[in-house]
Amino acid sequence: MSARRGHHGHQPAGFLDDASNVLFVGPPGVGKTMLAVALDRAAVDAGHRVCFTTAAELAAKCHKAALEGRWKTCMNFFVGPKLLIIDELGCLPLPEDGASALFQVINQRYLKSSTILTTNVGIADWAGAFGDATVAAAVLDRLLHRAAVVGIDDPSYRLRNHQNQADALRTGVNARVS
Repeated sequence: MSARRGHHGHQPAGFLDDASNVLFVGPPGVGKTMLAVALDRAAVDAGHRVCFTTAAELAAKCHKAALEGRWKTCMNFFVGPKLLIIDELGCLPLPEDGASALFQVINQRYLKSSTILTTNVGIADWAGAFGDATVAAAVLDRLLHRAAVVGIDDPSYRLRNHQNQADALRTGVNARVS
């Protein structure tokens, strides 16, 4: 998890000026995080403060802060940056207070600053990822109000080499059978 300020340079896509959001949705290994990091880099290069975290890290940090009486400080950490990137929503189940913390972060950022979220969970299945349909609907309502949703449905780049090997074996076996 990091928060940093970059050097002034090129302005990334106008979504930061509009406090719009970007959701990258797709299975593991299709480049969602890589795209989020590229937008992170562009925002930092343009001089914006950016925070990158995973959904699980956000939930854990908020939970710990609540136990230690540092809730407001924790919220300020996540609400302050011009761009917050929340990676891997749905990879690990969110505890109930984690879903609530995510909602509160998104709610406080709503219409003020941009959020990029990467997830392997289709929007229709967010109730399951959050464990609460009402919280999922409230988060989606705020995120999607001003958002670009980018669905990526390709094979995992991590498994492409394995797929090529499997295809070669299948071709070799089929050639011998014919």
